[in-house]
Amino acid sequence: MILMRKPNGEQIKSFIEQQNLEPFSYPDLQATRGPALPGYAIDSNQVQLGRGEMVYQRGRKALLRWRMFELSWVQLCWPSVAVQPGNTIAILARVANTWWLNACRVVYTVEESGEIERVGFAYGTLSEHAERGEERFVVEWHHSDDTVWYKTLGYSQPNHRLARLGAPLARRTQQRFAADSREAMARAVRGR
Repeated sequence: MILMRKPNGEQIKSFIEQQNLEPFSYPDLQATRGPALPGYAIDSNQVQLGRGEMVYQRGRKALLRWRMFELSWVQLCWPSVAVQPGNTIAILARVANTWWLNACRVVYTVEESGEIERVGFAYGTLSEHAERGEERFVVEWHHSDDTVWYKTLGYSQPNHRLARLGAPLARRTQQRFAADSREAMARAVRGR
């Protein structure tokens, strides 16, 4: 949904309630668990957050509190929503002097132990999202070298007419989010 003015809390609440009733806007649920899908733009990003269990625990906590969305131009509605399959959130972004309100739903969660400990989740787009697809967010602790990583993987296609027409801007916006998201997670782990 594109808006010329920033929506208020009641408008966002109403938007999320309406989107709760909508199906996913793409057919490939849980696509981020497998190999790349044809026809989608693929965004794969990572940053090393540090080393050791303390960094992993901080990264885990930050991820499950949606800290990767603490950006100057993006607002998660609402960070208090639990990261659980079926929960719907909205992402409000200011892009090109307009407000984009996008809806996503948590598709699955990740909790793995072993040589690589991993926590995370993926969300998928709903009808009122500029793009169509899925994005996965994980924090990994690699015991072999004690490194801790924040990784994202996204598959997307334009959904909104303006996202199709402005495809280069849409791709730059996705890349900007990936870079800013990495920085936000690094800040969260450092305690800032």
